[in-house]
Amino acid sequence: MNPSKVVRDEVVLLTHLPNVGESLAADLHLIGIHTPGELKGRDPYAMFEALCAATQQRHDPCVIDVFISMTRFMNGAPPAVWWQFTEERKQALQRQGDAPR
Repeated sequence: MNPSKVVRDEVVLLTHLPNVGESLAADLHLIGIHTPGELKGRDPYAMFEALCAATQQRHDPCVIDVFISMTRFMNGAPPAVWWQFTEERKQALQRQGDAPR
């Protein structure tokens, strides 16, 4: 959903989360996440690795940005567009020595 349209009290489905549509909701189901509440305390980088393993393909690293936006939102941050987290993700991966392929 477009972050500007997210109403925290109405988030009951994965597609109600910032930046999540049907396709990403299906990806979340693949890694065992079925409700927004299951995102609390989750590591977006670990979620990304789990998705890559589940689908047996390397996904675009921008998916990590969306995972960051969702987990932060569920941990109390305001809804934000996914690309707000791109630079943070790039720096984190560079620190880990695991630059996106």
